[in-house]
Amino acid sequence: MKTEIYDIKGSKAGDIELSSVFETELNNDLIHQVVVSMMSNKRMNTAHSKDRSEVRGGGRKPWKQKGTGKARHGSNRSPIWVGGGVAFGPRNERNYDKKINKKMKNNAFFQILSQKMKDGEILFVDSLNFESPKTKEAKSFLENISKISGFETILTKKKNSAIIANTELNQNNIKSFSNFSNIKTEEFRKLSPLDLLNSKYLIIVNPEAAMAILEAKKK
Repeated sequence: MKTEIYDIKGSKAGDIELSSVFETELNNDLIHQVVVSMMSNKRMNTAHSKDRSEVRGGGRKPWKQKGTGKARHGSNRSPIWVGGGVAFGPRNERNYDKKINKKMKNNAFFQILSQKMKDGEILFVDSLNFESPKTKEAKSFLENISKISGFETILTKKKNSAIIANTELNQNNIKSFSNFSNIKTEEFRKLSPLDLLNSKYLIIVNPEAAMAILEAKKK
């Protein structure tokens, strides 16, 4: 399967033969399992409540067992007392980690990539290297891209518009797009299924190198 490559001005610069991973069949159950596991692994377990063994006080019995007309109590650290321990509250030692097999994660990545390609949400750019961090140049690039059919909303979409994937880490590119709240930049080899799902468009810079990375992931 072939697709077009564009330059920084939004003009066609040639064609490229896509990797076979762009023809991966969709399996929603697998994608759901991988995404839920990844989100669970990112969960920050900070909520913590004290149980009755951790709260202060409760060393003596509040009142004698019998003869007061009151209900019997052994400690004011009991969960039914104000200021007592919490029963069944959140604990920060809970482990939310879920194991994801590497093949499952890669397969889910390929499936989402394939679906995005079918939906016309992937654009290939031959190169994108700013000599210095310039927001103006980054905006000019996005304006040029927005003239391509299917990418008209790349600038107007307020949140999670696009992720620009460079095959090599480029600090000038990262800083140039840092002022755009709806644009994210990432190294292509570090992209995850969550990254693809969290952004509508995917712009792949240096597609030849990107194809080589995808082929290596297949193994």
